[in-house]
Amino acid sequence: MTGMGRRRQTAIFMDGLMGRRQKVPAAPKMLEQNALSAMGANAAAYIAGSAGMEQTAAANRAAFDRYPILQRMLNNVAERDLTTTLPWCRLPLPLLLAPIGVLEMAHRQADLAAARAATSAGVPFVTSSQSSFPMEEIARACGAGERWFQLYWSSSNELTESFVTRAERAGYGAIVVTLDTTQLGWRPRDLDGGYLPFLRGRGIANYLSDPVFQELIKESSDRQPLPLPGPGALRSALELLRSWPQGARRAVFSGKTLSAIRRFIATYSRPDLAWDDLTFLRQRTRLPILLKGIVHPDDARQAVDAGVDGIIVSNHGGRQVDGALAALDALPGVAAAVNGRIPILFDSGIRTGADILKAKALGAAAVLIGRPYVYGLALAGERGVREVIDNLSADLDLTMALCGHGSFTALGRELLARSP
Repeated sequence: MTGMGRRRQTAIFMDGLMGRRQKVPAAPKMLEQNALSAMGANAAAYIAGSAGMEQTAAANRAAFDRYPILQRMLNNVAERDLTTTLPWCRLPLPLLLAPIGVLEMAHRQADLAAARAATSAGVPFVTSSQSSFPMEEIARACGAGERWFQLYWSSSNELTESFVTRAERAGYGAIVVTLDTTQLGWRPRDLDGGYLPFLRGRGIANYLSDPVFQELIKESSDRQPLPLPGPGALRSALELLRSWPQGARRAVFSGKTLSAIRRFIATYSRPDLAWDDLTFLRQRTRLPILLKGIVHPDDARQAVDAGVDGIIVSNHGGRQVDGALAALDALPGVAAAVNGRIPILFDSGIRTGADILKAKALGAAAVLIGRPYVYGLALAGERGVREVIDNLSADLDLTMALCGHGSFTALGRELLARSP
């Protein structure tokens, strides 16, 4: 890993010397701006939007400013090590690609392109329940690379069990249960556009390919009438036709499609999910279980007591609750409550190498990258995702060295100028 930052810098500057500009900007703000401009309005709203007035999303970023780094000099950082180890796997970089649904809104190769890029960089890919391709196809795109499966625990335990069983068979290395999205938050950008991708057949590939879900469709008794069609109804129907899986498009012109979408809507939410339900999951998989969405120390303690294998501190990038605590501000309390008994990962707001170092200093073993890799995907597909990973890794390598540290694993509170 030593020198990866300098190598990436040199490659970019040499491209510039030869008159080639990078399609994927290194500057986080420009990366976002360029990607959102390249997307359609509905896609940009869905990917960049957050809950309410988007105060939580803003707080996630502002929190990093409250933890300044205190650099050390003359520490001989010629040799640097960015590896980190979890009880069940070793990571060559302390990064994972976070689970993000409906990636086809950014690029038609969606999860497949992102998974290939992650594997080529040695970074684990976390497949979303709301992926654009079935989890088995994404696993094949990962090849021998590390991959985890993110689970939205639906109202059907049978469907949940089927998802987990499929993930095990496809070679996924862990199950990530998202706790903060048992129902969708209030997202004005999507609401004002009247657009939810799942109603257009997007992001439901795992459901349509699941035998249990197919049986649920047959059993469905929901026959509520549809709203009267408006001027955009034809456009919605055409989008549904394009996004529906090949080989099943005849169903678009029958009642099966609407039955599938209605069943998904009825099945997705699970507001009655409780701590006792974790026993059900533990009995049905041998894989490590991580809980994503923990921000309260008491929930962290309860997670440890429940026997889970890891915690991901996250507020879903601000997409669920407006005015919530910034994820980074929640990290120290969760780390103190866990007290090293299980690994803690961090998600929500990471944009730079310095951000990763601050998360590590406050208790995270590794971080998950969300929107930035989606922006790379939108701009340049698989290559764009790989460039985002390479840029972030290079930034991390150089920043760690310039702070006077050579080992990522050894970083602690001494990196920061003041305690939280």
